[in-house]
Amino acid sequence: MSKVAIVILNYNGQGFLGEFLPSVIKHAEGYEIVVADNASTDNSLVFMRHNYPQIRLISLPVNTGFAGGYNEALAQIEADYYVLLNSDVEVTPNWVAPVVELLDANPAIAACQPKLKDYNNRQQFEYAGAAGGYIDWLGYPFCRGRIFDTCEADNGQYDDTREVFWATGACMFVRASVFHELGGFDTSFFAHMEEIDLCWRMKNAGYQVYYSAASTVYHVGGGTLHKSNPRKTFLNYRNGLAMMYKNLPQGRLFSTIFLRLILDGVSGIKLFLGGSFKDVRAIIRAHFAFYGMIRNLERKSPKVLKDVYPKSIVLAYFLKKKKTYGEL
Repeated sequence: MSKVAIVILNYNGQGFLGEFLPSVIKHAEGYEIVVADNASTDNSLVFMRHNYPQIRLISLPVNTGFAGGYNEALAQIEADYYVLLNSDVEVTPNWVAPVVELLDANPAIAACQPKLKDYNNRQQFEYAGAAGGYIDWLGYPFCRGRIFDTCEADNGQYDDTREVFWATGACMFVRASVFHELGGFDTSFFAHMEEIDLCWRMKNAGYQVYYSAASTVYHVGGGTLHKSNPRKTFLNYRNGLAMMYKNLPQGRLFSTIFLRLILDGVSGIKLFLGGSFKDVRAIIRAHFAFYGMIRNLERKSPKVLKDVYPKSIVLAYFLKKKKTYGEL
């Protein structure tokens, strides 16, 4: 069994594999690298077999999304720690060891992310995870270094190691035993928000989630599904509601979801006035899809967690114009 397995889930990412896999190999520090192909329809499999025959390749027969793809792949990999790595990520020297040392030193840590910066604007944090994720009391996610569409420049303000609420799936170190203990990702999510849901379940189970600035990677972002795609809008709104239903304590469950539905409606009106009609339809479909999936969503011992932002990030950002984490 490997101590660390770096697992790249690929879907039609031949170009990204060609560009970024060399940096992973160069800085893998002797750890196992696995590429799990999620039923790609491009030439990813041929490319891997021809150019990297030394790398273990898992070919999944059906694309079951980020959640299902990783669940299937990790069931076939034995390691103490998994590093879930997007194919559009450039890693840097010594990016693995500091996080592994942190996990070794504290068995309560179930997941950890490095500093995530923008590949195309290298002095800026990247949208998908920045310097560690949080949620507000209505379930809206944000990051240190990124609130909604505002990403901060990295001026060393988050050069620390600390507990956060969620770690990004773009580059997520996970304790394998906890991943399997909790059943992995929720496959009903398909993609988007599944890592936040997993981290929330980790916290409900008594584990911790961390960020470590001792490791840095650079993320392109939007490689599989761009944020302007209505499909992404649908998944984010549907899965955000599903995540809250699964993890909110009973006493806050229905009142919080009701308020969230109202705010989603306000968001839909804003998009309608801006001419984003496909996104409006995506939000409506997301709500009905959420109602249809409720019966299959499993709630396991939700708790009131101390590190949820107790105010509304929507009000703070849009009304009070607080654009950075330090202003909250």
